[in-house]
Amino acid sequence: QLQASGGELVQAGGSLRLSCAASERTNSRLHMAWFRRTPGREREFVAAIRHTGGSGSTYYVDSVKGRFTISRVKDKNTLYLQMNSLKPEDTAVYLCAAVLIWNVQYWTPTAWGSWGQGTQVTVSS
Repeated sequence: QLQASGGELVQAGGSLRLSCAASERTNSRLHMAWFRRTPGREREFVAAIRHTGGSGSTYYVDSVKGRFTISRVKDKNTLYLQMNSLKPEDTAVYLCAAVLIWNVQYWTPTAWGSWGQGTQVTVSS
């Protein structure tokens, strides 16, 4: 079970840090990711990070590169998303996701097996 937190209302240009924690009974070698969802649209990939045993590599959608940073507590299933220089188009419900086996199509929602309920991020202009 995944639980995301940290979303709130922020002005454009501001920063937020989202957190996602997996339950203690969850396997400790999960790959994890952030997606976001806006009304009427499919979940959009934001960023992913492989577990440290699987290189710890990070991946981003082009629209957030240089602004967002995904990270995790080493060897733990605690995930973060540092969001800087926020824009109104970043407004969405942010969802964390996890999977045991890495999928090369990591940008697709179907590549991820577990989902949290999400946290609302609203960026005002």
